[in-house]
Amino acid sequence: MSDPREIWARLAGLTPARIGLGRAGSGLPTREVLRFGLDHAQARDAVHAPMDAEALAGSIAALGFATIPVASQAPDRATYLRRPDLGRRLDPADMSKLQAAAEPSDLALVVADGLSARAVHENAAPLLKAFKPLAEQSGWRLTPVVIASQARVALGDAIGEALKARAVAVLIGERPGLSSPDSLGIYLTFGPQIGRSDAERNCISNVRAAGLTHEKAAFKLHWLLARALTLGLSGVTLKDESDRALETGAAAPALPEPERR
Repeated sequence: MSDPREIWARLAGLTPARIGLGRAGSGLPTREVLRFGLDHAQARDAVHAPMDAEALAGSIAALGFATIPVASQAPDRATYLRRPDLGRRLDPADMSKLQAAAEPSDLALVVADGLSARAVHENAAPLLKAFKPLAEQSGWRLTPVVIASQARVALGDAIGEALKARAVAVLIGERPGLSSPDSLGIYLTFGPQIGRSDAERNCISNVRAAGLTHEKAAFKLHWLLARALTLGLSGVTLKDESDRALETGAAAPALPEPERR
């Protein structure tokens, strides 16, 4: 019979979940208590650490994108965490700035700190690098990349509406887990305007080195956006079949004429 410790060790190697921790008397081994404390501290740090918007703009500009900095109506991190509603509202001066720069486009790209600036610093530029050639291949018109501070997902609706974009993709730091303080999420909304609900968005989650790769995330975003622009919708009414396309390397399929209406 196999040693149970070996079985648990093999299972633990397949997942970052906390399984097979063992015990010391009636409690956990010291190493597991310390590991939990470290992971918890990293998650808290990810929530409170500020985004370096200037450095992020530099790394994105190096890819050939223009950038525009904006902020929500949350004046600081403490207020942002206490008042999610303010993180969904665009600063009035920045709204005017975006409206002045607006031109008809297919996609507004927003990079937002969300609940993990670390996720944005580590993943936003590599994801945009992988997505750019796909967008160029499709001939899509992209806005400058908007770098949003103290931002929630819904801030993208105001940004996309101000820029007159057909769709908006918000690349945002997700709420850190004990094993994922660096996870980036992508929220795609067709027809962005203030007041859109979460049901009208498609989400691509867990974009990071230990999760969904930048290349696969870029493929899924390209696939979903192609469908969204063709059908004129997103969210629960847009079925995500990009995983099947990933297996075959196929692009988003063209739709028959009746379905386009």
